[in-house]
This record gives sequence, structure tokens and C-alpha cells, in this order.
Amino acid sequence: MTKGHLFVMSAASGAGKTTLKDLVLPEFPQLRYSISCTTRKPRTGEVNGVHYYFKTPEEFKAMIAAGQLAEWNEVHGNFYGTPRKFIEDTLAQGNSMFFDLDVFGKVNFDKIYSDAIGILVLPPSLEVLERRLRDRGTDSDEVIRLRLENSRKEMEFAQSQGKYEHTIVNDDLAQAAELLRDIFRRHF
Repeated sequence: MTKGHLFVMSAASGAGKTTLKDLVLPEFPQLRYSISCTTRKPRTGEVNGVHYYFKTPEEFKAMIAAGQLAEWNEVHGNFYGTPRKFIEDTLAQGNSMFFDLDVFGKVNFDKIYSDAIGILVLPPSLEVLERRLRDRGTDSDEVIRLRLENSRKEMEFAQSQGKYEHTIVNDDLAQAAELLRDIFRRHF
């Protein structure tokens, strides 16, 4: 049985990675989406076990202690992590997986899965990123400022120290989606 591929997409909050994922992933049924665990509260419309596995901080820390996470990190005051068992089970079946990880989580993930294919999604500018975050209408000014500051740091880190084989600047959604499709097509 052929071993599957691991695709890891990272982006600053508001760069459009979730929109790209939701647009392109249904076209590739051979890709299993990895659902992360998080301690943040669900946003409107998010469903436990579909968008994330929502955990209490105590539950999350127990998963860390038990070695159940392939990677984990604290982002914007909340914990995020990737369950190892789902990865191992999916790969054992010969399937490929798609992950949505922050740039620091990707570095930790690469320590275990060094053959993961990195895809970095960038906004066209920090001004556009700020407008997108404000247009969401889900965060306070204070949270937006924190996300923008973290985004600057994440983008600098990803470009200088990250392992990303592909970079997509999400200025035009249709064009960015086609670039993502092309990346997947090269591997299937």
C-alpha cells in the first residue's frame, strides 16, 4: 500500500487559509482533513468534531502529558494541537492528509513528519490583513491588534525559518485556489 502525503498549510489569521481549504478540499476526496484540538471557544456555526475538537485547558494539558499530540502550541491565548492517532491511522490506510497549522506548530510537526509538504499562505499586505480581520466582525480591536502583531511575527518566522515548499499570496481568491489545486495535482 502506498504511503499517503501530508500537506500542511500555514497562514496568518485572516490570510484566507480556511476559505481556500473550504473551496478546494472537496475537490480532492483522497485528502483527509486533520481536525485539531483547541481550548478556544467555538465561533458561531462551528461544530465540535467537525471544525475542531473543543477541549478545556485541563483536557488539553492531559493530552500533552500523555503524548497524544503530534504538535501543540499556544496561539492568541489558546492551545491548539494535532492528535497523533488520527494521523497514524490515516497514513496506515494509505490515505493523504491536509493540516491547518500555525507556523510554529509546523516546525514542531516537521520534527516528527519531516516529509510533510508545506504551503504558506500570505496576505497581499498587512493593511489587507487588517481589513479582513475587521470585516469578519468576530474580534474586538484589542484582539485584532494582537492578531496583527502575531501575524507579523509569524510571517517573518515562516519566511526565514519555516520549511515551506510552496507559497501562495492570497490577493485573488480564484487564483490562489487554482495554485492550491495545482500543488495537490502534482502529488496525485
